[in-house]
Amino acid sequence: MRIGFVGAGRMGLPMIGRLAAAGHSVRAVGRNPGTRAAIEAAGAVTVGSAAEAGVDADAVVICVFTDDQVRAVCLDGDLLETMPGDSVLILHTTGSPDTVTAIAAAAAGRQVVDAPLSGGPHNIAEGAITVFLGGEPEAVARARPVLVAYADPVLPVGALGNGQRVKLVNNALFAAQIGLVTDAVRLAGQLGLAESEVLAALPHASSSSRAVLSVAAKGSVAAFAESVGDFLRKDVAVARELADRLGSDLGLLDPAIRAAVGPA
Repeated sequence: MRIGFVGAGRMGLPMIGRLAAAGHSVRAVGRNPGTRAAIEAAGAVTVGSAAEAGVDADAVVICVFTDDQVRAVCLDGDLLETMPGDSVLILHTTGSPDTVTAIAAAAAGRQVVDAPLSGGPHNIAEGAITVFLGGEPEAVARARPVLVAYADPVLPVGALGNGQRVKLVNNALFAAQIGLVTDAVRLAGQLGLAESEVLAALPHASSSSRAVLSVAAKGSVAAFAESVGDFLRKDVAVARELADRLGSDLGLLDPAIRAAVGPA
């Protein structure tokens, strides 16, 4: 397939490498010499803009950091106009379901899926990152040959926007679990244990979880927070906003989340 790619960063670059290795023709946006060199080393061709990446593409992948960046690429620029009418737009960035809906409304018949990710660059490099895939069946079918180059499992979760909804629930729960690990480590310190001692033991016990394993792999709560704190704060803020709009809240998740990422 001919694939355009926007967002050759920490997550996007290993995707580009996997896509190229799978035999796809990839054109990725590179706006500085370092990024362009990394894209070419991964087996792709560099282009100067998202609109150029969309020309003649069967699929365009968006893997930027924030909702605002997604809107800038997809709604404020010319990408949608340059994409062929039978192509599919794959949105990996975690954000509001409203953004996905707005882009689909502006896509003029082009297929759109929301496909937020759960995992990190090492999972992508192994072809084993999780994707929550929302969209119409035809769009999902068009996106799947792209996604399977770097994702397993690819989990269809229903209508467009549901990928974001499932990911926001996932990240709210994960942030709460990290908050519990944070307080567990604090308790361990009060009991006279070193953080390294408790993190070496808990992954092998009944309290183990993805959160415990992730913190233990980084060696400390502080190191883990440094690596993913910005991502979790961004996603939790969107979850809180959507809950507020529904006249709801995060319930028991909220105090644990605050222990992990601080107040809203």
